[in-house]
Amino acid sequence: MRQLFAATLVAALVLPAAAQDKTGTTVELAGLKSATPADWKEEALPPKSMRMSQFKLPKAEGDAEDAELALFRLPGGGSVQDNLARQEKKFEIPAGKKPEDSIKTEKLKLGGKHDAVLQDIQGTYLKKFPPFDPNAKITKVTDYRQLYVIFEAKDGDTTVTYSMTLLGPAKTVEKHKKAFEDWLKNFK
Repeated sequence: MRQLFAATLVAALVLPAAAQDKTGTTVELAGLKSATPADWKEEALPPKSMRMSQFKLPKAEGDAEDAELALFRLPGGGSVQDNLARQEKKFEIPAGKKPEDSIKTEKLKLGGKHDAVLQDIQGTYLKKFPPFDPNAKITKVTDYRQLYVIFEAKDGDTTVTYSMTLLGPAKTVEKHKKAFEDWLKNFK
């Protein structure tokens, strides 16, 4: 009986902790909140960053690097269509493929409140550093993928553009795609 009680007590103490370990950082966008999965590790922002926050998502087996999720809040950040076009320019479509084979978009409702667009791009990533420097060196990184979500929301009289960019090796992004979609659905 004592062993059964001890096992029950251990289970009662461990199970709630395990459930808490399944969520990570709570993110707030346009008044909506959602907790990230526990394995998405929040990182310190670089100086003078336009990012609200950023996370590293662990690499899939066989990939050389982790994926990165960056979140942005930009007052007057340009139209949704302009931003989608800008994201497309960060990639080369593989030879022999049509853009519609490598770039897919779908509409979604974030938190039942905001109309958003999810863009999924696969191909060769044209990596620039620093990213906004027109003279920056471009390194071509093959077999990359980006899931990009963008929406607009009002903040008083100002329209604010919010975006989320999940970028990394294609296999790693695929590994996190369902968790990313679930995270989006959980914004309340």
